[in-house]
Amino acid sequence: MHAIRLHAFGPAENLVHERTEAPVPAPGQVRIAVAATGVHLLDTALRQGVQGPAPALPELPTIPGREVAGTVDALGPGTDPGWLGRQVVVHLGFAPGGYAEYAVADADRLHPVPPGLGPAEAVAMIGTGRTTLGILQFADLGPDSVALVPAAAGGIGTLLVQYARGAGATVIALAGGPAKTALAAANGADLALDYTAPGWTDAVRERHPAGATVLFDSVGGPTARAALGLLAPGARHLVFGRSAGPIPLTDTDRADLTARAVTTHNVLGPAMLRRAGGDDPLRLLETRALAEAAAGRLRPALQRYPLAEAAAAHHALETRATTGKVVLEP
Repeated sequence: MHAIRLHAFGPAENLVHERTEAPVPAPGQVRIAVAATGVHLLDTALRQGVQGPAPALPELPTIPGREVAGTVDALGPGTDPGWLGRQVVVHLGFAPGGYAEYAVADADRLHPVPPGLGPAEAVAMIGTGRTTLGILQFADLGPDSVALVPAAAGGIGTLLVQYARGAGATVIALAGGPAKTALAAANGADLALDYTAPGWTDAVRERHPAGATVLFDSVGGPTARAALGLLAPGARHLVFGRSAGPIPLTDTDRADLTARAVTTHNVLGPAMLRRAGGDDPLRLLETRALAEAAAGRLRPALQRYPLAEAAAAHHALETRATTGKVVLEP
């Protein structure tokens, strides 16, 4: 089979498209003929040798990729034969192997791809979708909500805008550049602004002088600092990323946020899992995300690359040149 292999940690160019042996499923596993593979920002960190939230760096050489969809074409010993030939999607956790024409997965992690959903859409929902549903557990959106969404043209941002609109909330979308703001507006945002242009905070205050009630923050940095100044008293600041670095808050900023009773919640990790509940909260969120897409309530935006161009996909993701969920297709 062909796969993307990483022989040394480093830049995107270290991702090499080459031939290698197809994997063989172990007991309780299936092999999937991959139709779509998700690309995540964490993949780019692991490629560079940055451990981040992963329990450990992968042994080299490795095949990156943790989200796959396709057709089950082989079974390991003892695996339910009912899976053979089925269209499935799975999140591999921190196990690598997705950037390939074939991948193996534990059968108990599989989800059937819902009718009407393609493999690329299913891949977007199994990872990005489950995270979005997890974040939204903390939002309590309704017709009185005013949601401020930076990175609104990204994979999670797109879904947040759609969900908030479906809940009746007013949505203020922030994105970098006119092309991305146009996408956010087409996605249903009530107000879409370019946060790289001067005056965007004034435009928000003019349209919504009472302030936003929730800030979905995956960005951090100066943009998040400016957005915090646009929040209404008692608003919630939901944090799930820091792509632009820490927020440069001064003591005066902190005192102002306290005076306005703005609360900050780090919503990833244990907090998200506790809120989801159940014996397997990640699987519960995956199931919900796939159901939302199958019902048409959430529609993931996709940016597709051929598998052989994984290096280009990584470079585009790292330079913020992508919109929606980045997906590789063999």
